Order: sequence, then C-alpha cells, then structure tokens
Amino acid sequence: MTLGRLILAWLPVAALFAAAPPIGYRWGGKLPPDQRPLTWSFNRWEIGWRLIEAAVVTLFASLWFESLGAGGWWLLFLLVGLLVAFPRRLVMWQHVDALRRRHLLVHALLDVARYIVAGALLSSLDQ
Repeated sequence: MTLGRLILAWLPVAALFAAAPPIGYRWGGKLPPDQRPLTWSFNRWEIGWRLIEAAVVTLFASLWFESLGAGGWWLLFLLVGLLVAFPRRLVMWQHVDALRRRHLLVHALLDVARYIVAGALLSSLDQ
C-alpha cells in the first residue's frame, strides 16, 4: 500500500476514533455531582493518542489486507479489540461491585465494537 493510500485509509479511522473515543471508566458509575455520566475529553494529548491508535490500526490492517489476505478481517479485528479493551478492565473487575462490573463489561464491548467498525472501514477501502 502506498503512503497516499495509507493516509486515505487512515483518515476515516482517525475520524472514527476521534468521534467515538474509548468509553471512560466513570460512565454509569457513582459520580461526583459536578460530573456528567459520559465524559469525553478533547484535549490535544488524548486526541493525539487516538490519532496514533488509528494509525497503528491502519498499519495493522494494511499488513493483513496486502500480504496475509482479506478473508476473516472481522475475526482479526474482534481479537485485537478484545486484546485492547479487556486487560485494563479486568484489573478493575476484581475490586468493584457487581453493578460496576456490568458497566466495565459494557465499556469493553463498546471498545471492541469500535475496532470492528474500524476494520470494516479499512476492509471497504481495500477493495
């Protein structure tokens, strides 16, 4: 894949990752009264890391689609999403109550969905 195609493939994934960031740990939990349930921050540091995350996913997809094959992309991105989303939440899992565990599970599943959508975007651009 040429550099131009990589950049064109990265743009929609970067937009997805900037618009649908990882869901924060505080969503649905016990919040201080001055905070909203779903908080997204848009500071330069976080946006920068989301753009880098999108670039890594795009390079990973490029490797898959250009050299290894196009079939089974959804399984590949599902597995990568599971690897990204669950480990940090599993550490918290053992220290919280049952309601908070359900919220952590929902957060992780939404992050996995974000990766699958990114894979679908990149798969459609590959063809």
